[in-house]
Amino acid sequence: MRPTYISRRRLLIAGGAAVAAPLLLPSLAHAGAQQYEPMADAVRVALAAQIADTRPPARRFAKIDERIAYLAWVGEMSERLGNKVGDYAARVEFLKTVDYEAKRAGLDRQLVLSLIQIESNFRKYAISIAGARGLMQVMPFWTRVIGDGESRHLFSMATNLRYGTVILRHYFDVERGDLFMALGRYNGSRGRAAYPDSILAALKNRWTYEVKPSEQAAPNPRVG
Repeated sequence: MRPTYISRRRLLIAGGAAVAAPLLLPSLAHAGAQQYEPMADAVRVALAAQIADTRPPARRFAKIDERIAYLAWVGEMSERLGNKVGDYAARVEFLKTVDYEAKRAGLDRQLVLSLIQIESNFRKYAISIAGARGLMQVMPFWTRVIGDGESRHLFSMATNLRYGTVILRHYFDVERGDLFMALGRYNGSRGRAAYPDSILAALKNRWTYEVKPSEQAAPNPRVG
C-alpha cells in the first residue's frame, strides 16, 4: 500500500563547475534507473526541443530583491555543499545551473538537490550498476531518444542536469503531478516507497530552505 506523506503532501514543482574533480575510474552509484517506455512522437519531439535549447543558463531578475534572494540561496547552499564539493567556484557554478535548470523545467530546486544527493551523492562521474550516468543518474538510452546520441556527454554537469530535470518533469506530467509515482518512475521503482522516502528524507534533513516570496512561482504538485 502506498504511503501518504502528511507533512509534505505538496511540494513546489516550480521555483533554483564541475561538481567533482575527475576520477581515474568512474565512481559506482547504487541508484536505480529510468526504464525505456515508448512515447508519442509529439512528446518525444517536445522533450528533444527542451534538451536542444541552447540559450545560456542565466537567470534574469525583474527586481533587485529577487537577485538578493537568489544570491542568499546560492551562499547558503554553497555552505551546505562544502563537504561534497570542495572548490567554491565549482559549487557556485553547479548551484547556478541547478537553479536555472530546475526553474526552467518547473521543478523545486531543493527537490532536485535532494535527488542528486540520493542518486549520485554529487559525483559527476558516477555510474550505477544499471549504467545510469552522472549527477542525476540518467540512462544512456535517453540520449538516443531525445538527444544527440552521445551518452558520454552525460558526464557533463550542465548536460546531465538538463537531461535529469527534463526527464523528471516529464515523469511528473505523466503521473499528473503525483510526487510519489513520479519519483518512483525516475528511479525505475514505481509504486515502491523506499526511493521516494529517501528523497523526502534528504529534503527534510539537509535541503529544506525557506523560499522567499519573490522566488515563489507556481502551483504545487499533488502527492498521494
